[in-house]
Amino acid sequence: MTVKALHRVPDPAPVPAAGAPGWMRPLTGTDLTVSAVCSGGSPLGSMPGVFGYDVAAEQAVRTVLAVLESPVRFLDTANGYSDGESERRIGLGLAAYRERHGALPEDFVVATKVDPRDGDYSADRVRRSVDESRERLGLDHLPLVHLHDPENFDFAELTAPGGAVDALVALREAGEVGAIGLAGGPVPEMRRYLDLGVFDVLLVHNRWTLVDRSAGSLVAAAAARGMGVLNAAVYGGGILAQQTPLAERPSAVRYGYRPAPPETLAAVDGLRELCTRFGTTLPTAALQFSARDPRVSSTIVGISRPERVAQTLAAYATPLPEEFWAEVEGLLPEPGAWLDGA
Repeated sequence: MTVKALHRVPDPAPVPAAGAPGWMRPLTGTDLTVSAVCSGGSPLGSMPGVFGYDVAAEQAVRTVLAVLESPVRFLDTANGYSDGESERRIGLGLAAYRERHGALPEDFVVATKVDPRDGDYSADRVRRSVDESRERLGLDHLPLVHLHDPENFDFAELTAPGGAVDALVALREAGEVGAIGLAGGPVPEMRRYLDLGVFDVLLVHNRWTLVDRSAGSLVAAAAARGMGVLNAAVYGGGILAQQTPLAERPSAVRYGYRPAPPETLAAVDGLRELCTRFGTTLPTAALQFSARDPRVSSTIVGISRPERVAQTLAAYATPLPEEFWAEVEGLLPEPGAWLDGA
């Protein structure tokens, strides 16, 4: 595959409406079936420092119920989101649904991630993280558990015999968890973990979007290995989530949780104008970019309000012509502006 091809969606696939054939698809590398859109649980724990707004516990529970009562069959969270508050609130939502209906839908998948605590990312910590997640979520079995953000720790330590990676593999082999995934950011470090050959699923964030293609080679490598691919943070932390010009929202000049370079800001404004010309919106295009990639089993979208569920599904199903996507590629910043492009 050429470098140029790695920066584009290969053989884009038609995007089905929620509930239509193709909406549910196998998560490659596992025995799971997931919906094309996954409800991201990071904002449910309330992370104003990251997202710029608070989420009340009651609102989070209502959002989980709205997801469960929608065609979305996949929810993603992590042990470390708001020190476990995301999982706690999701657990309350799952319990409320059980109380109403007797049981959770059999086809509903909840994924979480193991996280360190106080600098500890040992095998014991991995096992405790899984136990904590089970208790908070109220689930006896976790069908998909990711190793979360390992790039912040020493690779040799986490991959040593008896280390964190070994512990997660052992939990899978013992049947205590289902599939195991790799969820992180910086592409060079994620590639080192991917090349271990022990993970079933790859989750990338902020690096396969309208304005950043850092993860192109990583996604290609995962797909070639027969791994499932999940794509998160397709709005880049919020900069691609609104149609309002950046000049009118100066606080939204960050991409991937850091100040966005001028080239990215120019591309975002150019994309917004392109969307207006084609009668669509920037967040719709941002979601569609991921949805049309046949290698991406599910696109994870942070949903923090009940009404956002229907809005997200409507944006997902909005068709955009190939002429639009051709112009999108012309606005892509050079690799030096990407999170890991340099």
